[in-house]
Amino acid sequence: MSEQHRPTRRNVLKAVGGASAALALGAGTVLSAASAASAADDGFGLRIVERGEGDPRMWYYRFQTAEIGWNPAVNVLLPDDYHTSGRTYPVLYLLHGGGTDQDFITFDRLHIRDWTAGKPVIVVMPDGGHAGWYSNPVSSTVGPRNWESFHINQLIPWIDANFRTFAEYDGRAVSGFSMGGFGALKYAAKYWGHFASVSSHSGPASLRGNAAGIPGGVVHWANASSAAIELGGGTVYGVPWDQNRVSMDNPCERVESYRNKRIFMVAGTSPEPTFWDRFNETAVLETQREWRGFLDRAGIPHEWYEVPGGHFVRPDLFIRDLDGIVDRLRKA
Repeated sequence: MSEQHRPTRRNVLKAVGGASAALALGAGTVLSAASAASAADDGFGLRIVERGEGDPRMWYYRFQTAEIGWNPAVNVLLPDDYHTSGRTYPVLYLLHGGGTDQDFITFDRLHIRDWTAGKPVIVVMPDGGHAGWYSNPVSSTVGPRNWESFHINQLIPWIDANFRTFAEYDGRAVSGFSMGGFGALKYAAKYWGHFASVSSHSGPASLRGNAAGIPGGVVHWANASSAAIELGGGTVYGVPWDQNRVSMDNPCERVESYRNKRIFMVAGTSPEPTFWDRFNETAVLETQREWRGFLDRAGIPHEWYEVPGGHFVRPDLFIRDLDGIVDRLRKA
């Protein structure tokens, strides 16, 4: 970890008003808020083992949790006026891609602070594993890697209890790049009442369809990559596949779950002449086109872009997406 992201140590201040308020996920009432001057506290199965709250905007936490066999972290990017406004804000959950160089700091390296300057939204960027696929895997030989349970059952209520958020459907968006784009599509459908907006930047959108010319290619890639660098030979979907898990996670089989949501997606049309860029973005383009066909036939509006280039985050389209997210969610 670079020095600029290394957490500072400080005494834990107790949240003003005592214990964290309870909340109902997806409910229409805001039930919890932390004082701008108070530090976050433990809860929802998360025990804070490291923290950094010295930067005025980017706060950092590392947790111990029974859902993950190591201590995952999260960056929480606050609006410019968070500490002085007293306002409550919508939240964007932003999910990183796969690979040994991808983690909760990925979007900070990509200048997320500049992209969000002046935007009235909290951005939450959690660890998701190098090949966790935002799932609870069928098997693991290296201990628990239940990323889905960590994010949905622990992190979201923890954020709502410790920051001034709208703890409701119209208060949350989910977005991601590559593997994180798939994770965003999956979470938005599987947990319908959590997110009013979903975005996929170069993320695959079909599990069973052709990906890079291989039927079911995304499931095969999820299993192979998770076995190699995440689960010590275990797999996300099992061998043979757990067909119910695949169906539950597959955007093309959950089309009605996207109705009345804002949908935004980006795919590149001209990847670099390297195996990985071609493999990744060809799969993205093929599967997003398949999913868009399902949305079109269901009469579900969506915003999509096919643009030159390969497998990378495009700042101009990310900022366009962010403006759309702020417009869709409840106003700060």
